[in-house]
Amino acid sequence: MSIFTKKMQKAAVLLFLLIGGTIMLDAKQIYDFQLKSLNGKDVKLEAYRGKAILIVNTASKCGYTKQYAELQVLYEKYAKDGLVVLGFPANNFFNQEPADNAAIGQFCQLNYGVTFPMFEKISVKGKDIHPLYKYLTEKSTNPNFSGKITWNFNKFLISKEGKIINRFSTPTSPTDESVIKAIEAALK
Repeated sequence: MSIFTKKMQKAAVLLFLLIGGTIMLDAKQIYDFQLKSLNGKDVKLEAYRGKAILIVNTASKCGYTKQYAELQVLYEKYAKDGLVVLGFPANNFFNQEPADNAAIGQFCQLNYGVTFPMFEKISVKGKDIHPLYKYLTEKSTNPNFSGKITWNFNKFLISKEGKIINRFSTPTSPTDESVIKAIEAALK
């Protein structure tokens, strides 16, 4: 491949990302991101300023998929106090989220009654990692809770001020006492 072709590919990728309007390449805070919901609407994370946010990478064919129900319980219990749960389907682990956005939404609603905001399928690791997850996992933007996403249902807790204040691994249930305590502290 010629140098010219490589430069053209890089330019095309950059243009695609910029035109897509879903990515902030120079995000300095969580509120700088704009993403697409499962139904294709643009959503600025700025809309959640002043709320505690639980960001979760999800999958519908995973041994931990039942956590959708627990996430919904959290959302219903704490939404009035200022918690929002944001679900980000990803197909990074053994093809456990092969469906398209419409099918993911239908699955979540029919099987788990999900009413919390769900976003279009993204990549949470690797060369095509979405900038939101790059922001969440890099040491430079998340010095206390950085590190690669290891599986589906990793959970990041964001304070009302937009700071990443906790991270919970896949096996940690969303309704585990440690998660509840962290959420309740974030809502004060």
